[in-house]
Amino acid sequence: MNLKQTWRRTAGKMKKATLFLFVFILGITLKGFAQSTAPADFFAGKWEISILGSPRGDVKFATNLIRKEGKLTGELVNSDDKRPITKIEETAKKMVIYFESSQGGEISIDLDKVDDNNLKGSLMSFEATAKRIKE
Repeated sequence: MNLKQTWRRTAGKMKKATLFLFVFILGITLKGFAQSTAPADFFAGKWEISILGSPRGDVKFATNLIRKEGKLTGELVNSDDKRPITKIEETAKKMVIYFESSQGGEISIDLDKVDDNNLKGSLMSFEATAKRIKE
């Protein structure tokens, strides 16, 4: 076998390897784009949020979280008053609701997804739960 034949054989293998690598990377890229579709708006909707063992006893808030301009918003309503939500931070499995407390400072309710209709977390050191209100 001479040098020219060896070179052709090697070049042919390189072309096949390059083509295989290109198709492989293209496939991974397309699969990544296919999975980046917008997720369902899990946290939007009506929720009943319960704070257990607070100094005021067990407190229940009702809220209807609505997405406006890409951000969730709403207000916390209980039998005594309404508290506007100042901001909400969310990830796929967690939501943090910020609102003004009756003492005048901003506090947060941290809630993690348990299943499709339940959240669990805390407000300061108190246990918090949320249940989706089905209409």
